[in-house]
Amino acid sequence: MGRIAGVTAAETRVRLLQAAAEVFAERGYEGTRVADIAAAAGVSNGALYAHFGSKAELMVAALRAHGPRLMADLFAADPDRSIAELLVVVGRRLPRRREACGYLIVEALVAARRDEEVARPMRDYIGERADWLAGLVSVGESGGELDPALSPDALAHFCLLIAMGSALVTPDLHAVNDEEWTALLTRVVAALAPTGTTAQTGAQQ
Repeated sequence: MGRIAGVTAAETRVRLLQAAAEVFAERGYEGTRVADIAAAAGVSNGALYAHFGSKAELMVAALRAHGPRLMADLFAADPDRSIAELLVVVGRRLPRRREACGYLIVEALVAARRDEEVARPMRDYIGERADWLAGLVSVGESGGELDPALSPDALAHFCLLIAMGSALVTPDLHAVNDEEWTALLTRVVAALAPTGTTAQTGAQQ
């Protein structure tokens, strides 16, 4: 299996990233061989290495391409939605997540704890996610939705912990009542509002 006839280099890269996301999520980082991903993508090992220098590089690239990005997608779809409402809407969905990309982030985080080759690009990936969230928090603070006394970096870290924890504690391990969970989230987000104001959370959506 070499380069597939009629398939461009860009298309081959897309095939490899999709195959990597699926195989890593199913078998884990340590249980996956480069040859497994190449075979799933229908290309040779050499074709894979023409695009990615190592298994670790491919893991993080697959995470960038197919990892969880619910908040970014919702924000892009409705940029006028209040930040407080966005936090609640995203938070409500976390306990119900079952998508394969959730398993991919778990495998990447576990691999990063054991393998410095994975940890280096994962630090960049997590840092980018945290910076994006901190920027969103800053927008909320500038708009008067969130208390400017709050640290954007600390709140971004808090959000990351909850989001990534939800990939570990899946519904089959522990389920939570949706109404009770929404009530808790609404209370937490309301507490982030400036003193004397009420965050507009859109809890009924």
